[in-house]
Order: sequence, then structure tokens, then C-alpha cells
Amino acid sequence: MTKLLIIGAGRMAEAVISGLVNKKNSTIQCDDIMVGNKSDKERLHYLKNTYSVKITTDWETEIVHSDVLLIASPPETHETMASIIKDKISGQLVITVAAGIDPSYLEKRLVPGTPVCWIMPNTAAQLGQSMSIYTCGQNVSSEHRTIIDMILSSIGEAEELSEQQVHDLTAITGSAPAFFYTFVQALETAAQDYGISKGQARNLVIKMVRGSVTMLENGGEPEELIAQVASPGGSTAKGLEVLEESHFKRILLESVKATNKHARSQGDKV
Repeated sequence: MTKLLIIGAGRMAEAVISGLVNKKNSTIQCDDIMVGNKSDKERLHYLKNTYSVKITTDWETEIVHSDVLLIASPPETHETMASIIKDKISGQLVITVAAGIDPSYLEKRLVPGTPVCWIMPNTAAQLGQSMSIYTCGQNVSSEHRTIIDMILSSIGEAEELSEQQVHDLTAITGSAPAFFYTFVQALETAAQDYGISKGQARNLVIKMVRGSVTMLENGGEPEELIAQVASPGGSTAKGLEVLEESHFKRILLESVKATNKHARSQGDKV
């Protein structure tokens, strides 16, 4: 039995709660989960009524009764969180899901020897479909890893990377869904410009995306798949020319760099 204290009650906290509660053979059940939030009592009661978890507006007092602390609050709160937690923990595993708050950051602010982990999920965690990346601090044991793996598997799939790689790839797995949804928006708008409804446009684009992803999952290489669609001198090739002239790939690369730069600065600011 593992007692989990989740500090924060937002979407990512709910995704973890939902995943664990619905996961078969989980050693963390609803009775083992305490959710703490100081200001939004309505949100706390929603989580309690929906998932049968325990709630508190005084999470500091629950630290000593917990085995794992999962901080699901914004980066700017972590300096205060760490100062509070430092005086109350005694070997508990501390996990954060905040951008820019890496193991080095936590280890510098908590009691020496504290096991820490940094998880970067994406919003598909709400459906158990996150592609999370994560990295562990130097004091994480095999027992801690079992707990980390259980939490991660409850919200989707995960890849363990180095601390620097999590910083570098936050934009790819965490933020790129927003880039993708922007692409979808543009296609839906283009479709509606030709006289179909929003619902029809959404259906067309979703089915196109699903089929395209399936082609990639079945081993297709992007260059080969592009060539299958775009014959030389054809209509698709003309569309690709416009993307190339607009520096589509370069814009995406610059978006990734800008995202990572800002995310990295979150840990530097606090």
C-alpha cells in the first residue's frame, strides 16, 4: 500500500487520479490518495465526489503520513513548496510535473538524500494516452521506480531520458500537441471555406489524421509516405511547394526552440 499526496487539483492531477483509480492491480487505490489544494474547495469536492479520493486544504500536515508527494502546481510555486516540504519530509519520494523543475532543482532545495523525479506528461494524460518523458534524481531506488512506473503507466506511455534531454524534448512531447491542434484548426477552416459544416470538417480531418498516424505506426518513413501522396508535378506537390516557400519546417524548429527556452527559464526564475 502506497500513500500518495497530490499537491494541486488541476487537470494533470485529475489525470493521474483517474488513471490510478481505474488501473487494475495498482497498489495505489482511491483510499490511498490525498489531494491538497488551499484555495479551490469546489474543485477538491469535485475530485472527491468523482473519484472517492480524500481531500484537504491543509496538505502540509499530510506530508508525514504520505509515502509519495506529487507536486501538480505551476513552476512559480515550487520555491515555496520546497521550503515547506523540506522541514517535513523524511525520505518520501517527491515528484513534480512542472515545466523547468528538474531533479537538480529539487535536490538543491530539499533534504540531502531525498529521492526526486521530474515527469513531463502532456494533456492526453486525461485519456490515458500521454507520451510522457521523465528523469530521476540520484537517490531514486528500484522501489521508487516501481511507483514511478505505475503512475506513468496509468496515464499512458513513457520514456526515461537524461535531465538535459527532458529539457530539450519538452516541446516535442509536451507542447507540440498545441502546434498540431493549430494545424488541425487551419485544415478545418480551409474545409469549411468550401461550404461544409464544422462537424463535417472535423470528421474529415480527424479521419485523415488517424489514417496518417496508422501509416507511420506501421513502419512508414515520412519521406516515403510523402512521396506516395505527392507525385512529381502533381497537385500535392504544389501545396508542398507553398509550405517550403513559407519555411514550414524552419518555423516548427523555431517554435520548438522558443518553447524549450521558456520552459527551461521557469526553473531559473524561481
